[in-house]
Amino acid sequence: MTNKAPLPTTAPAATGGLHSPLSVTSLVLGIASVALGFTLVVPVVGLVLGLVARRREPDGRTMALVGVISSAVMLLGSLAVLLVGLVVAVPVGLLHLLG
Repeated sequence: MTNKAPLPTTAPAATGGLHSPLSVTSLVLGIASVALGFTLVVPVVGLVLGLVARRREPDGRTMALVGVISSAVMLLGSLAVLLVGLVVAVPVGLLHLLG
């Protein structure tokens, strides 16, 4: 009997990489807008990137959906706070000018 040396095994080649950068960016911006508070720019960019990613990147549809939802919620919240602020501040400012 001859002793045969085992054949060396190699790891499969890495096929990874970021396949859905728009989806990931939308998700990060949506979470960042929730974590960092009320802004207008970050949710708008996250919403736009999420909507574009939903069409272009089928692998990242779930991430894009979460980014769209969180960005939309924060955008609506920011607009609501802005509207309430204007409704309260404008009459107070007018009273201050007139009185």
